[in-house]
Amino acid sequence: MKKLLAIILSAALIFSLAACGTTSATYTIGILEYSSHEAQSLAIQGFMDVLTEKLGSEVSFDRQHASGDANSATLIANNFITKNVDLILCDNTQSLQIAASATATTPVLGAAVTDYARALDVSLVSQSTGINVSGTSDLAPLDSQAEMITELFPEAKKVGLLYCSSEVNSLYQINAVQQYLLAKGIKCEEFAFTDSNDLASAVQTACDFADVLYLPTDNTIAECTGIIDDICHVTKTPVIAGEKGICTGCGLATLSIDYYKLGRQTGMMAYEILVNKADITQMPIEYDASCTKMYNTSIADNLGISVPEDYIPVE
Repeated sequence: MKKLLAIILSAALIFSLAACGTTSATYTIGILEYSSHEAQSLAIQGFMDVLTEKLGSEVSFDRQHASGDANSATLIANNFITKNVDLILCDNTQSLQIAASATATTPVLGAAVTDYARALDVSLVSQSTGINVSGTSDLAPLDSQAEMITELFPEAKKVGLLYCSSEVNSLYQINAVQQYLLAKGIKCEEFAFTDSNDLASAVQTACDFADVLYLPTDNTIAECTGIIDDICHVTKTPVIAGEKGICTGCGLATLSIDYYKLGRQTGMMAYEILVNKADITQMPIEYDASCTKMYNTSIADNLGISVPEDYIPVE
């Protein structure tokens, strides 16, 4: 009996040692999702898809949603650090700021964050932050977006610039578009709102002033396109949007990036960090080089506008 037990224990030990020698590394990625809208969801899906394709069962995702609450996002970020995740993915500026505040060592990637320098209050050197944060930007060429206004509405004299005052990236976009339009002799006026409660009032005032509205890539706007569309439909005020999701909800046209593709780019950055040990502090912010002119067919019909042939319908 003792001999049999010894054989069993020896076999178990050999099996255990062999298993230790063949165990693949497993990477755990925490996904901090601050709020919900289509563009962010597409970016996260692209991120997860490419890593699953590259790593299969070696990667696992802990996806947590803060429901737009900063305190919840902070708890999630701190929990990721306690769990010792290998990397944190953030879906917007707020989640990026919170994750960056929670850790100075765990790699933090942003998927489609507009402006990293302003979000993190750092100076980019060769497009890298110098800290444990990098990622992709959803910033489309703002001069080209502004040019869409003059292309589609050459007679426009006044443009209303609508944005959420709590989003620093939105103000940056507004300022850039405004400078372009002012140089073209077009009068501009900013219409800021603090949250969804005063959005309708800001939209109505903007429509009373403007021939055309410009809406930047803005998370609060993306979540409230129905409010904007209800008013602009009645006043027949056309909207040029900063991205596809907003255009689908309330815009006539946009110069938009592919958020799913951008998410895949972010996933490849994660792969380089996790597998090839790339230094995130020196990893440049990446952009989607291909932008597409799109238009909303139902809103174009409502306004009686025919767009040029190089615009494609939003899906």
